[in-house]
Amino acid sequence: MTGLRLGTLEVPTPVVLAPMAGITNAAYRRLCAEHGAGLYVCEMITSRGLVEGDETTKRMLVFDELETVRSVQLYGTDPTYVGQATKILCEEYGVAHVDLNFGCPVPKVTRKGGGGALPWKRNLLGRILEEAVAAAAPYDVPVTMKTRKGLDDDHLTYLDAGRIAQESGVAAIALHGRTVAQAYSGQADWDAIAELVAHVDIPVLGNGDIWEAADAVRMVEQTGAAGVVVGRGCLGRPWLFRDLAAAFADGGPGETTLPNLGEVRAMMRRHAELLCEHMGEERGCKEFRKHVTWYLKGFRAGGELRRSLGLVDSLAALDDLLAVLDPDEPFPASELGAPRGRQGAPRHKVVLPEGWLDDTDGLGEDGCGLLEDVSETTGG
Repeated sequence: MTGLRLGTLEVPTPVVLAPMAGITNAAYRRLCAEHGAGLYVCEMITSRGLVEGDETTKRMLVFDELETVRSVQLYGTDPTYVGQATKILCEEYGVAHVDLNFGCPVPKVTRKGGGGALPWKRNLLGRILEEAVAAAAPYDVPVTMKTRKGLDDDHLTYLDAGRIAQESGVAAIALHGRTVAQAYSGQADWDAIAELVAHVDIPVLGNGDIWEAADAVRMVEQTGAAGVVVGRGCLGRPWLFRDLAAAFADGGPGETTLPNLGEVRAMMRRHAELLCEHMGEERGCKEFRKHVTWYLKGFRAGGELRRSLGLVDSLAALDDLLAVLDPDEPFPASELGAPRGRQGAPRHKVVLPEGWLDDTDGLGEDGCGLLEDVSETTGG
């Protein structure tokens, strides 16, 4: 399979690392990139936070020295803020790709009309996309968007979203084959991805239930997608990008790497080391703690050792604890193809602003759309 083309941006391997809050920082993007080719997206930042110079937002916009293609995902509900933020990313941060988030299912986001709730307002969606595309155009930077099937099975939006994206000049659209109500539960609907591919002329990226390289190959074959977006499947498994690069390079069914615990141990150490380089040792070790469970999922490491690793506060302490792990223990085959990260249960009702479903416009009488809330000034 050939690479992925987003406007003038060529991605050799049609694989995108999904932005994940608190996960896809510069260190993790570097770690994944060391294993395979693809497009590695910075964790989501808010448009208002960037425009108003919020310090937390700016701290999230850190790139590794070897990160030649800078990619950032923006969250926003106000067309003006999104346009201004897009310009700042292109002009001041040298970003080569901007992705817009219209897929987040978290209640604190949807109750403000953001994330996965916003595509219900078709005209507002179009205005936001137009502002972002216009702001990025002078810099020749492609704008893409990510969305879900809709709010729930009775309020689907993905086909309209695809049409609007194409009309707005968006370079590609990524579809997570779940509704907002599903969050991360159940099974992703790959048929919806195939339907969107048939519905638009711009590239469609498929997202949902890619746990192994073989899943990515199967998704592309079944749906006709131009590439895949990988999120939870790579948690504690940065080597997945090596498998993905190999699968798309040779067109095979997708082989699965089975590192023993010694190899996993080395990756854990490398991950912590990169975090410490970017954040300082104390904060870097704290950030690493959340990854321990994912790296050791299925291995026999005892509870006391896991607890100690979850409290690690220095690289020296980490080295002592990692030395206890049996380097020859094989990778637990039971974990292959199994869901990783959060799943949860479907929601009976999506939390939305009052009267949100009454119309599909969203621009209001002044034509300005939603004013981004004051609390939306911090990244993530």
